Amino acid sequence: MKILYSHRTEEEKNHVAKALSSFEMVFHDGSLQKGEKWDGKGIEIVSVFVDSILGKEEFEKMPDLKFIATRSTGFDHIDLKIAKKKGVIVSNVPTYGEHTVAEFTFALLLNLSRNILAANSRVVKEGSFSPNGLTGFDLFEKTIGVLGTGKIGKNVIKIAKGFGMNVIAFDAFPDTNFAKEQNFKYVTIDELIQTSDIISLHLPENKDTHHIINKEKILKMKKGVVIINTARGSLIDTAALVFGLEEKIISAAGLDVLSEEKYINDETQLLSNPHPNQDDLKTLLMNHYLIDRPKVIITPHTAFNTKEANQRIINTSIENIIKFEKGNPQNIVL
Repeated sequence: MKILYSHRTEEEKNHVAKALSSFEMVFHDGSLQKGEKWDGKGIEIVSVFVDSILGKEEFEKMPDLKFIATRSTGFDHIDLKIAKKKGVIVSNVPTYGEHTVAEFTFALLLNLSRNILAANSRVVKEGSFSPNGLTGFDLFEKTIGVLGTGKIGKNVIKIAKGFGMNVIAFDAFPDTNFAKEQNFKYVTIDELIQTSDIISLHLPENKDTHHIINKEKILKMKKGVVIINTARGSLIDTAALVFGLEEKIISAAGLDVLSEEKYINDETQLLSNPHPNQDDLKTLLMNHYLIDRPKVIITPHTAFNTKEANQRIINTSIENIIKFEKGNPQNIVL
């Protein structure tokens, strides 16, 4: 079978070429929408990351396509209606970073609780070794509220228990057996908001979770609460977050995702628009305010990004392709 594979590094390309040596491989460097033109004739399998769009034009270029192996959990970049109409099977990588993202959650939290970035900056930029003004706080016996107890949220709870923290959680589908095993309790979202010293978000993005952290919720929070978001930017209303920081309700925030992060790398796309969306522009400017604010750490959606997690993504995708070729497809989303 002939495979079109969009790779990101030469190391990945070489690994995949070896693992799938029994297939006819056609490699494309990066997104299918960028770089050299590619020929889709005879392509039966395509494997892409989220930066490649598989829409009407791409499907038309691959009339023999039978299988899509996306190297991601999400599949919004694939037109599933067209795939279904053409009988194309789609598989994903359902999980690869449940430990990785949980660890990063605590990397952000520990940096904020102990002022590590500020301490390092003082030493590097000022040559000062004074600890004055760098007093932090213990995680021990603090209450962490975990919003969402999927695989990542569960690992966050396990780590929190290791620090001796009190854990409460909210989930639309609570896992009572896990709660009993880890000795924590599920509470209402309002109780979690009102009693947590730290709130960590691990929810999917949907109509029910959009701006689940808003001004109304922030007004109910304990003064000095710390917010950590390694899930989806739209879970937090940026304007409300800025309000919470200005009013000193929120003492610190660790954000691996932002509401309009897609614009951060290409602001001219928004700012040069003759009729810009005012809400998007306002959010963008507020994100810049957050970037420059002390006690706010912003990272570029990198919580998942370890060599182990990336390898799991590639290996699972390889397995998906081999299973499909053998007539036993796995991890099917369509």
